[in-house]
Amino acid sequence: MIKFGPSGNSAAFAAAGHSKTEDSAAWVKSLGLDWFEYSFGRGVNMSDEKAVSLGKIFAENGVGISVHAPYYVNLANPEEENADKSFGYILNSAKKVRLMGGNRVVFHPASQGKQSREKAVALTLRRIKRLKERVEEEGLTDILFCPETMGKSAQIGTIEEITEMCKTADFFIPTVDFGHVNARECGSLKTENDYLSRLEYMINELGYEKMKHFHVHFSKIEFTSKGEVRHLTFEDKFYGPEFLPLAEALIKLKLEPIIVCESAGTQDSDSVAMQKIYRSLTS
Repeated sequence: MIKFGPSGNSAAFAAAGHSKTEDSAAWVKSLGLDWFEYSFGRGVNMSDEKAVSLGKIFAENGVGISVHAPYYVNLANPEEENADKSFGYILNSAKKVRLMGGNRVVFHPASQGKQSREKAVALTLRRIKRLKERVEEEGLTDILFCPETMGKSAQIGTIEEITEMCKTADFFIPTVDFGHVNARECGSLKTENDYLSRLEYMINELGYEKMKHFHVHFSKIEFTSKGEVRHLTFEDKFYGPEFLPLAEALIKLKLEPIIVCESAGTQDSDSVAMQKIYRSLTS
């Protein structure tokens, strides 16, 4: 079954007097959700002891957990020393999520910088192959590493680029951020067929088994001709994308991803809204 949950804690969580991740599992469960994504966006600073403790709390509440590696991962950085740091951010995130009882690490692959697009993509793919080797060396092949589609035109992370990365090893599966795809393509996701065309492409390239339980980020995102500007809430009626046609496409293709909501402050209530839409189509 598809699982739904928020990325991080919402404004309502804070308004209810909560501030600690230890309270997040019970909060998510109380809303009828079953997933939570913890962000190491500013660095992997959590102790092993806290990771184990959090894992027990989430397990007791029946809530699954994934993590997002630091936002400053850049596998296209021309400097090898900086690329090594990016490997470290991803691998350290994997070690923490394992202690939490989870097995998914989402990461932003790369930025183009001053390089040509072709050169930056080629370098990223070489580094992905090196990341595969590092994962094997560290004994982390039980973890799923999930490169994410990106929302700005200067970032490496089109659907085609992410698909190519995920051919490198069984433990690479895609994170498709449909808000990012829609922003990057200036509002391309409107109908069920718009979603089906992207998903069928990935299934054809990666195989159904790899795609069946892929990772999803979803939110509405403001954009310009250069792509993503900022995350919005489901109250927005202008930018999109809408979840209903995605739900229809997932059902048609018999896909059961983890769906993490990244709305701006309403990620828990918007997760509930997506769950209701999905269940209305399957009940």
